[in-house]
Formats: sequence, structure tokens, C-alpha cells
Amino acid sequence: MKNKKLWIFLAGAALILILNQSFGWSSYIENEDNLKFLEKVVEDNLVLAVSIYIGITIVGCVVLALPGVTFAIVAGLLFGPVIGTLCCSAATTVGAMLAFAVGRFFLRDSIKPMVMKNKYLKKWLFDETGTNEIFVLMITRLVPLFPYNLQNFAYGITAIRFSTYSVYSFIFMLPGTAMYTVGTAGFADKENRILYIGTALFMAAVVVGLGTFLKKRYIKEECRKDDRA
Repeated sequence: MKNKKLWIFLAGAALILILNQSFGWSSYIENEDNLKFLEKVVEDNLVLAVSIYIGITIVGCVVLALPGVTFAIVAGLLFGPVIGTLCCSAATTVGAMLAFAVGRFFLRDSIKPMVMKNKYLKKWLFDETGTNEIFVLMITRLVPLFPYNLQNFAYGITAIRFSTYSVYSFIFMLPGTAMYTVGTAGFADKENRILYIGTALFMAAVVVGLGTFLKKRYIKEECRKDDRA
């Protein structure tokens, strides 16, 4: 059957949405009692708490497609600014890698031909020289062109190598992750509140400023060049 993998992917996604709606899996992550339970685990066994958190984050990002900011906030509350940032970055990167693999296996054969028909997407995502790959990753991770979870699946259909995608996704998602975890840790820690929140605001200014610059300098400019061509 034509596009068999695509139909399997869509059926799986629909099944997960139905089950999530029926059993309310997403609500477990936001449940205050569960958060208190994890806080207790952190006090008793940090390694176990980190393992549970990473597992939940990977499932939440890949299977339930929950926004990564949710897990960054939880990490800041549970582990503080440093360990929280590292845990969240590691977990969301692993989740991004798994989603990439799913996208490459199930979507590439059916979606790629359609994407290639768009001259802009073809230029940026399927550049034969490979020079655009890292730059595109940097822009899409810093500039919210479309949701991260969709990005992870979408990159699976591109020509980018798995190793390149994994390493640079971690690097370019790190500032945004740190911004939320450090800021959240500031609200939870009265002694270091000014320091943490001030640091988070500085990070936010850098991320937003850099993202805005990249969007104006390259994306709009490239579109104007292509329109004139």
C-alpha cells in the first residue's frame, strides 16, 4: 500500500491522542501531588529522581507532544538551576533524537517529495552542500517558527545527519532551557531569587535578541532575494 509508513504513523498518533484524552496521561505531569512525590524522591535518592524525571520527560515530549517548557519548569523546581538545566537538556535532547528517528523512518519517504516542491524548504532543508544544516538548526531552535515537537519529527525528513542534528540541537536548545530552569529556580529559592531571576532575564534578552536578529537578517532577507530572482 502506498505511503504505508505514513498511515501507520498517523494511526499511532491518533491512538495516542484518544488514549490521552480518555485516561488523562498529560494531567499526571502537572499534578501537584506527583510533584511533591518527586521532591521527596530528590531528598532521598537524587539519582533515582533524575532517572524518573528523564523518563517522564522523554515520554512527555515524544509520545504526548507536551511543550518542553513544562519540563524545564519542573526541572527548575526539583533540581535547581544547574542540575535542572542539565537534566532537562539531556532529556529533551534524547526526546528530540527519538522523534527525529521516528520521523525519518515513518515520514521521510512520503513527506519529502511534497516538501521538495517548495523552493524555500528545498533550499534550506535539502542543500546538497550541507552548509545550511547547522545554521537552520540554530535559527529554528532560537526563533519560534513552529513548535519544537513538530520540528523534531520534521527534521527526520531532511538530509541532515543524525549526529549533527543531535549535537547541535543540544547546543542550541540549551540557552532557552536554562532560561526557564534558572528563572523557575529563582521563584523557588528565596535566598538566591534576585540572582537567579536576574540571570534568567539576561538569558531571555540574549535569546530573544539573537532570534530577532537572525529572523530579520537572514530569513526575511533570503525571502526577498528569492522573490526578486
